[in-house]
Amino acid sequence: MSTEILINTGTHEARAALVENGVLQEVFLERASRRGLISNIYKGRVSRVLPGMQAAFIEIGMERTAFLHASDIFDPRHEGTGIEPPRTENIRSLVAEGNEILVQVVKDPLGTKGARLTTYITLPSRYLVYMPQGHGVGVSARIENEAERERLRSAVLTGLEPEESAGYIVRTAAEDAPPEALRADMMYLRKLWQFVREKGLRTSPGHLVHADLALHLRILRDLLRPDVERVLVDQPSAHREMREFAGAFIPEILPRIELYEERRPIFELHHVEEEIQKALDRKVSLKSGGYLIIDQTEAMTTIDVNTGAFVGHRNLEETIFRTNLEAAVTIARQLRLRNLGGIIIIDFIDMEEPEHRRQVLQALERALQDDHVKTNISSVSPLGLVEMTRKRTRESLEHLLCQACPTCEGRGFVKTAETVCYEVFREILRQARQFECQQLMVLAHQDVIERLLDEESSALGELELVTGIPIRLQAESLYGVDQYDVVLM
Repeated sequence: MSTEILINTGTHEARAALVENGVLQEVFLERASRRGLISNIYKGRVSRVLPGMQAAFIEIGMERTAFLHASDIFDPRHEGTGIEPPRTENIRSLVAEGNEILVQVVKDPLGTKGARLTTYITLPSRYLVYMPQGHGVGVSARIENEAERERLRSAVLTGLEPEESAGYIVRTAAEDAPPEALRADMMYLRKLWQFVREKGLRTSPGHLVHADLALHLRILRDLLRPDVERVLVDQPSAHREMREFAGAFIPEILPRIELYEERRPIFELHHVEEEIQKALDRKVSLKSGGYLIIDQTEAMTTIDVNTGAFVGHRNLEETIFRTNLEAAVTIARQLRLRNLGGIIIIDFIDMEEPEHRRQVLQALERALQDDHVKTNISSVSPLGLVEMTRKRTRESLEHLLCQACPTCEGRGFVKTAETVCYEVFREILRQARQFECQQLMVLAHQDVIERLLDEESSALGELELVTGIPIRLQAESLYGVDQYDVVLM
């Protein structure tokens, strides 16, 4: 499989695209005006403690206070004892209003919700994740070879300092890494934690203590697997920073980092720009002629599969089965591309054969294996709906690039011109009964004015006779269809 990463950087925005076999799989976006907060470490102050929710709200200098649950608070009483037992005591025994506390963001602010925090600090490097309050050595589940897992665990255990109480997680990128590289990462992470801890003591509450790397450097640290053939970046300054970072931490990947110098914009390669635009549409076409309808709401994301123009060659059951198989692969890609998270409900086309249902579910599971975000298919409901979850840590592509329509306020619907005409009639009657005036003027959208002059002209004439007040009409180009004003003259 051919894999490459394209990076487009500018003064105000940086974007990265993961392309596999010429097909866009994932997009990462970071804007200077609102950089992602995940992994940032802040000095916070407890503003409110809510025992009923077993949670606290923390001021970290953001517009909205951040959320800290009791399960995410490290208890010093358990330090050095390994994994903490389930906590049952009240949150007030852990934090109090006014306390200053070092916290890390684990989930960006989403919608109206503030950031989610933890006091279990983690610091990632190329091969390891350092846990100052943790204990022991874990290995990524994506490393499946048991002998390799044991080799990596032993290498890290050997590198532990006497009396070291911190924990480590070996990342997927560490597969086949030499022990010296692991030990170098351990030394770097220990020094970094010492720096963060000392800076945290000096920093006043509500301020940033340590920020994660910029997007183009995070991509090198987190996404550069052995199967990535090259990384193309279109800015010389970012290219220079990436080579310096790679030279210091991942020297073996230097030959794969290339500066893109063509005139054609880098995101036009493999139609990346076009694919990003398509990822904002509700409808996703399948090659067979079928299609998906994807609706993202506050509570969940729903995906409906339809056969569309696909008629197949054998029978209806076979047509449905083939459409569902293709949809399963496409859905897995769309979840990554759009970065959809939370509860996801998939309505595949009903299949009579139990074997077909089993194969479609297996196809979905296989397609989701390449997703680096944790997914879980919980069950198939009695109605035949596939229920699954995908961990949500940052805003979806739609929420990053779009905002709710100012006309319909995100509902997806606006009142018809006919409905607005009848509202206008009721408003005219209300004002005519309450106030004395020589004339009334109706200001409304062009479509509403045209309907009042055409289909509703007789009703408007009757209204003038009933009220005894002349009614003038004026189209307003800046009004939405459901906006209007009735003005006394």
